[in-house]
Amino acid sequence: MEAAFFDLDKTIIATSSVIAFGGPFYREGLIAKRTIARGIYAQFVYMLVGADESKMERMRESMLRLTRGWEQARIRAIVEDTLEATLSPIIYAEALELIAQHNAEGRTTVIISSSPIEVVEPLARHLGVDGVIATRAEVDESGRYTGELEFYAYGPHKAEAIRELALRDGLDLAASYAYSDSITDLPMLEMVGHPVVVNPDRELARVARTREWEVRKFERPVRLRDRMPAPSRGSALAAAAALGTVGAGVGGYLWLRRRTAPAS
Repeated sequence: MEAAFFDLDKTIIATSSVIAFGGPFYREGLIAKRTIARGIYAQFVYMLVGADESKMERMRESMLRLTRGWEQARIRAIVEDTLEATLSPIIYAEALELIAQHNAEGRTTVIISSSPIEVVEPLARHLGVDGVIATRAEVDESGRYTGELEFYAYGPHKAEAIRELALRDGLDLAASYAYSDSITDLPMLEMVGHPVVVNPDRELARVARTREWEVRKFERPVRLRDRMPAPSRGSALAAAAALGTVGAGVGGYLWLRRRTAPAS
């Protein structure tokens, strides 16, 4: 069995998914205007020079401080209610075409992102993607975020999660594909036989040239409602399932739909 792994930010969508939801979170009273302003600046830096480990760590720590005490159920509801309006203008048509192509060719499609699973799961359902590996925040007994993480889907942790999934489900990684824009995803790209660099940052572009990897440019946005998957695919998506522990003290999570029916 083969798979195709897609990074989310700047690969499927044109910006940071977390920052894209700044508006809905502000309107719901969860964040202040100054927080949005800081997010816009961080996004500008991210788009200009790409994300490196130190930038991502600072953004991660800021996000954990910001969300401590938020109710997970409320965040899920906000994302579900505003998903189309928030992300439709920034989804790449080229990414949707590739997802559809890999699905049609029988590969398991997976979004693997450092963004929160509360954001990534609903988008995956709308796009007809089979599975999700994403960052999971720790939640207390009352359903509120504690400010700690169970699993951070970033850098080498992405590669570890892919390796565990491949061992569990018998995936042939040498025949599989991975798509990303960031040098931080180099471990993930190195895991598969067909790494594809999309809208790369400078460091990843340099690696791609050296290794003669395929490079693609995504630039055509498309409205989500115009490219919704067929209802039969959406209804076949399954609930979340645990991947198990990835590394000492780190939890992994996978949400995966099993294909049990023949393609129509």
